[in-house]
Amino acid sequence: MNSFGRRFILTTFGESHGKALGCIVDGVPAGLAIDEAFIQAELDRRKPGKSKLETARKEEDKVEILSGTFEGVSTGTPIMMVIYNGNQKSRDYDNIKDLFRPGHADFTYYHKYGIRDYRGGGRSSARETAARVAGGAIAKLMLRSMGVEILSGLCEVDGIVAEQIDFAHAKRSKLYALDPNQESAQEEAILNAKHNHDSVGGVVLTVARGVPVGLGEPLYYKLDAILADAMMGINAAKAVEIGDGVASTHLKGSQNNDSITPEGFRSNHAGGVLGGISNGEDIVVKTHFKPTPSIFQPQATVTTANEAVTCELKGRHDPCVAIRGSVVCEAMMALVLADMSLLNLGRRMEHLHSIYV
Repeated sequence: MNSFGRRFILTTFGESHGKALGCIVDGVPAGLAIDEAFIQAELDRRKPGKSKLETARKEEDKVEILSGTFEGVSTGTPIMMVIYNGNQKSRDYDNIKDLFRPGHADFTYYHKYGIRDYRGGGRSSARETAARVAGGAIAKLMLRSMGVEILSGLCEVDGIVAEQIDFAHAKRSKLYALDPNQESAQEEAILNAKHNHDSVGGVVLTVARGVPVGLGEPLYYKLDAILADAMMGINAAKAVEIGDGVASTHLKGSQNNDSITPEGFRSNHAGGVLGGISNGEDIVVKTHFKPTPSIFQPQATVTTANEAVTCELKGRHDPCVAIRGSVVCEAMMALVLADMSLLNLGRRMEHLHSIYV
């Protein structure tokens, strides 16, 4: 499936080495101010080639809005955006057109569809996430008008864990590091892996603030379940935690429960979600990314004819995909919350009466 959401729906299209990629965002309420400079700024945060910590592929990632707006506001019709590819080097993949890269989706895509688009992975490439960031920017604009803010940053790289969380620093950091005291060690780990033709994994912390109580559609469209779905749908994501996540399994109930006072919750072990519904606290999500599978070391694999060969990659790749994954996590969080906000509108009669009576 290439679409995500029920009321606020993102559909993406395009391939890594095709002419263009983009998205259609359907369900955007009419009258939303569309800040094109903000949308471009979000894409600029995700685009490749900004530092030696990222792939050397240079893409402008200039977004063009083709429909759904008039005089700077949404019309209520689908908003279509396109981003043209400008720096493909498909020849870098000629030597692997008949073999499967270890750790990539080449093997499964080929056996599912029977077609081998070897140019950077085609549709399975993380290049597609540019379209998600564009669509997520529209969702952020809607959420911002509701007082919701979404923040993110790297809280772990190659086992080096942030001991403090500073989102303001993450915005200034070239690797979106949350802990300024751990940033140099994390950067060194990434560069060492790159020097050794290898890669490292990382963990992205994403937080939404100002989320109202009541978002989430139990039982089968719970807020935390769909957030996990959204984050796991990002390329290279291998695990997701909500709130304390795995750490909560090591606690007693008396430690894990968030006590409630007339002034609000005393803690937020739940990560802002109870029973699949937002409780008004910060929504807290950790997304774990595996090491980038594109590494420049000889690896055993097979061809499309199932012959044993050695894979030796060329090209330009991120030594730590979690860096740019930080921006993508924000986009997916925004898409989920925008969708849940629209779904929640008709859950009470007074909501309908406020519009129609």
